[in-house]
Amino acid sequence: MTRWTIEAVCTGTARPFHGAELSAFAKRPQEGPVPIHAEGLAPDEQADRTVHGGPEQALHLYPLDHHAWWRGVIGDHPALAEPGGFGSNLGVTGLTEEHVHIGDRFRCGSALIEVSRPRSPCWKIEHRFGHKGMVAQVIKSGRCGWYFRVIETGEVAAGDCLERVAIGSADWSIARVFRALTAGKGSREELAQLAELPALTPHLRAKAAARLA
Repeated sequence: MTRWTIEAVCTGTARPFHGAELSAFAKRPQEGPVPIHAEGLAPDEQADRTVHGGPEQALHLYPLDHHAWWRGVIGDHPALAEPGGFGSNLGVTGLTEEHVHIGDRFRCGSALIEVSRPRSPCWKIEHRFGHKGMVAQVIKSGRCGWYFRVIETGEVAAGDCLERVAIGSADWSIARVFRALTAGKGSREELAQLAELPALTPHLRAKAAARLA
């Protein structure tokens, strides 16, 4: 399969999240076409730009397929009915970490985007859903989601097509990269390959190199 329907396009604004701390973790569906710029949807915010956003993490996709799995883990929660409940910009069903590779290119509406890295889970997931242990569950299950960089700007709306137009590094699915780096299960050979994988974000290439050292 090379085409999937974009069921929702979601953006967020930085709001009080944990005491005085701000976050745009909760993303809400938008009506009509939304511009895709070099650093993602406009408008869309990231409260802490030191670890979120930027051209290497311009768009986030967390598969809608995982929402039902989470119901079995934590029970029902209102955010599980929201396509942007996990901070995802794109609501898509039928496309998961095993089937997406570093460097894959997709036509997203009129824009062209490229898979850049897995998403690393953080404490905000547990705070959003009010359940401890979710980060560990993400790492154990590999249900992490991933980021895109923008190759060609454009616009996208709910109902548009997400079409894979090129396969990147076919040996390196998001699932495999996540296991090797975030779950810490990479062999030295795998880490050496990741340190030299051109389409992987510089931050993760450096992380792989540091693990080798």
